[in-house]
Amino acid sequence: MSRVTRRLAAAALLSLAALPALAQAPWPNQPIRLIVPFSAGVSDTIARLVSTEMSKSIGQPIVVENRAGAGGNIGSEACARATPDGHTFCLGTISSHAINPVIYPKMPYDVARDFAPVTQLASQPNALAVSNDFPAKDIPELVAFLKKKPGDTPFGTSGVGTSTHLAGTLFMQLTGTQIEHVPYRGSGQITTAMLTGELPMTFDNLSSVLPFAREGKLRILGVGSLQRSPAAPEIPTVAESVPGFESLSWHGFFAPAKVPPAILARLHDEAVAALKTPLVAQRFQELGITPVGNTQAEFGAFVAAESARWGEVARRAHIRLD
Repeated sequence: MSRVTRRLAAAALLSLAALPALAQAPWPNQPIRLIVPFSAGVSDTIARLVSTEMSKSIGQPIVVENRAGAGGNIGSEACARATPDGHTFCLGTISSHAINPVIYPKMPYDVARDFAPVTQLASQPNALAVSNDFPAKDIPELVAFLKKKPGDTPFGTSGVGTSTHLAGTLFMQLTGTQIEHVPYRGSGQITTAMLTGELPMTFDNLSSVLPFAREGKLRILGVGSLQRSPAAPEIPTVAESVPGFESLSWHGFFAPAKVPPAILARLHDEAVAALKTPLVAQRFQELGITPVGNTQAEFGAFVAAESARWGEVARRAHIRLD
């Protein structure tokens, strides 16, 4: 064996010997990226609250990167395609991980194939709110009013295919009413339209409309959870008058599919611990949001069930996005 050959063989052996050390490098060994596929709003607030608490115990900063667009598809795709070393994960919602796969004919990712569920962080009911001068004072009066004037009353939501759009769609399917969907760019535009008299009715996240209801600027006729919200127990559920109605907005953490199980387990444990901190618990309560923190398997099963349920609502209403 020549001297050059011996040197090459020795170098190869050294490289192989180094592989276990690289594989066992401590995690995390650099700042972590948390992709939020939406701009400022409830999703961003939840992500920043939880990740700030996680970073304290993980020992590395968690940098939030907002990558909005296509109903959450752009940021979610970036997460699915990221290097699966545990240094990139993302926030997912009912829109990005349950509804979009049903209403978009071409998706840039497959939820079951491209993601590993970490844990569901939060759940909050969507709410049915009306302007102060709207004639209906409760859900039965609203249904009677809408049946007398089918198609005449608009309701605003944060966009086509969102959980609030499908909440209104489910309401119509269960009550036999017709209301006109008017998509806005977000909750801020919706509440402005409500307060100025442009819009009489909306389905929106409870956290978005509750502060205005408490100030007497609009009225919430019902919440979408099956039980009354602890944040506003005086408000009835829609299901008390419309059996079968349930509409929740939820958020959770997902990682690229091939992240090592040990890192996924650590991400899960850190996220669940963050949900129990006084700061996160208090802020969630103020917003009318319920912390969850379920297991990876439970979260995966929940996402699949949500996609099936809302997919049926969307198909019946022929809701599709190109």
